[in-house]
Amino acid sequence: MTEDAQRQMQFLYALRSKGVTEARTLSAMERIDRALFVRGIFADRAYEDTPLPIACGQTISQPSVVGLMTQALAISPRDKVLEVGTGSGYQAAILSLLARRVYTVDRYKRLVAEARGVFDALKLTNITAFTADGSFGLPDQAPFDKIIVTAAAEDPPGPLLAQLRIGGIMVLPVGQSDTVQSLIRVNRTESGFEYDELRPVRFVPLVEGIGQD
Repeated sequence: MTEDAQRQMQFLYALRSKGVTEARTLSAMERIDRALFVRGIFADRAYEDTPLPIACGQTISQPSVVGLMTQALAISPRDKVLEVGTGSGYQAAILSLLARRVYTVDRYKRLVAEARGVFDALKLTNITAFTADGSFGLPDQAPFDKIIVTAAAEDPPGPLLAQLRIGGIMVLPVGQSDTVQSLIRVNRTESGFEYDELRPVRFVPLVEGIGQD
């Protein structure tokens, strides 16, 4: 077995051991090489189950958290998904293998441009990436079947809740500081919203406006 194949096996084993067990999610994470989304001095740590720094003061999330968030969305092949917080593009690439269409937004133009470059290289044609203030979602493309937010807000943003289809699911970290955050799953029903707490997490904060980098 090659060293790369061994690292990939260990990577998938680590995901399963952290609770990522849904077959389609694991298959998508096996097909999308995280190393393509980690640059510079951290590239050799791409297969570790840890968050890593990327440009613009942001991070690429811990793979097991990416897997758990993806799994919690219960994406079907016909779903239209909104991701708030493109970052490296890793999460959007995984979503693209599971959903019909992925819209991803980030406040940093540089991150969106770099992510688009990887999407193009991987021929992921069902992702549309925008530079925008993600806290307002994408009203022109709403409603969405699934919404994933990869930055922490104090509460689920009202505009995003409004853009979730009835029967849809949103997964996001919620917390008032970077030390106390919970991963929340929101189900929109005919009568309102139901909230489930999944696990403690740590994410960068959700910030309004467009970034300067």
